[in-house]
Amino acid sequence: MIKLEQATKKVRMKGVSKTIIDDVSFVIPRGKSIGLLGRNGAGKSTLLQIIAGTLDLDRGRIIRQGKISWPLGFQGSFQGNLSGEQNVRFVARIYGVDTEELVDYVADFAELGAFYKAPVRTYSSGMKARLAFGVSMGVKFDYYLVDEITAVGDTNFKRKSQSVFKERLTGSDVIMVSHSATTLRDYCQTGIVLEEGKLTYYDNIEDAIVVHERNMKRQ
Repeated sequence: MIKLEQATKKVRMKGVSKTIIDDVSFVIPRGKSIGLLGRNGAGKSTLLQIIAGTLDLDRGRIIRQGKISWPLGFQGSFQGNLSGEQNVRFVARIYGVDTEELVDYVADFAELGAFYKAPVRTYSSGMKARLAFGVSMGVKFDYYLVDEITAVGDTNFKRKSQSVFKERLTGSDVIMVSHSATTLRDYCQTGIVLEEGKLTYYDNIEDAIVVHERNMKRQ
């Protein structure tokens, strides 16, 4: 369970203060995967960062029960002067998982070859994404946070990534941001619409998509 209590968050966008969530009390239940919908700039990515714990609320609090991932594929926390393997060892210690097991898993999954032992600052964006996705899949979470799935690698790698991710979701939930209704239907059963700083939960993803599309037609 993830619970927001009187939560408020404001951000500055182009020099203007914008309220992302406004005195929200809300429970995200466990047991169903959720699509998070909202207009461009509504604050969906910001909300994922708050849920992940990488961004603080201005007021109120968030209660997290269960292990929650960082936003899937997020590369910003890698230390550029460390190798991919060294970064993986650090993540293993932080999340309390078997270090050698995670190192071996990511080495096999990410398919970086000799670059696995090279500094991450020498990686291409695609290599960083493969490393990040491999680490994400190597640590089992109760909730996976996804901010627009970005396919990386060749066709076989994409197919492998999709297969492993769907296998993870047999025992975990996803909170997913995507502009693709098709993608949301593929992965999510329920939905949350973020509109004007408020969250509305829908037990059927189709209902959430309908409301979001109606909102998009309004000025």
